[in-house]
Amino acid sequence: MATNNGEQNQTSEAGRHQEVGHKSLLQSDALYQYILETSVYPREHEAMKELRELTAKHPWNIMTTSADEGQFLNMLLKLINAKNTMEIGVYTGYSLLATALALPEDGKILAMDINKENYELGLPVIKKAGVDHKITFKEGPALPVLDELVKDEKNHGSYDFIFVDADKDNYLNYHKRLIDLVKVGGLIGYDNTLWNGSVVAPADAPMRKYVRYYRDFVLELNKALAVDPRIEICMLPVGDGITLCRRIN
Repeated sequence: MATNNGEQNQTSEAGRHQEVGHKSLLQSDALYQYILETSVYPREHEAMKELRELTAKHPWNIMTTSADEGQFLNMLLKLINAKNTMEIGVYTGYSLLATALALPEDGKILAMDINKENYELGLPVIKKAGVDHKITFKEGPALPVLDELVKDEKNHGSYDFIFVDADKDNYLNYHKRLIDLVKVGGLIGYDNTLWNGSVVAPADAPMRKYVRYYRDFVLELNKALAVDPRIEICMLPVGDGITLCRRIN
């Protein structure tokens, strides 16, 4: 009888992963939960936890950065001693808070999103954490802002780290501009580059509509980054996949 229950549980879990669009790329939800409960949650900043739980109640909560990726970004920024950063795509600000907590007191983040209302949902938590003074938020499309930054050569090579978690159909357009703004030796992080696992799924595989729509844009980005001689890259299966690009010239 126990064997039958085990088989049923395995079948049920496998079914949850059959549709392309599952957030976790690990083999099982239990393994992902182990990472969260063993490594992430015990060390999660109180403000990060509060914002994560607040965002979980939002109808678009699938857009948020995962807790393990937030932990990764926080440590990465400390390792590279980042001070001047940029974030394209903010949502309620979980990854933004992870960044702000990692930066020194005089650190700066230029944050952009088309929806200020979502950002303002998380802003009280960011303020309570005492890091809102590091953030300059701009509402609206990022491309016009980037074009203005690129026009002024004093901005070239001025950013230590840039994180992109926004409209996938513009990722390559962002890259064309960001490569001038990030310093040599600096990093650009592109989120969702494994795109719910759809990058290796057959074209006729069952996919959520938004996953299918953006899939080709993500594939195009991954191919372009792989052959860009101006960067070194590392694709990591953290969260929904993040590709780190280190500018080398």
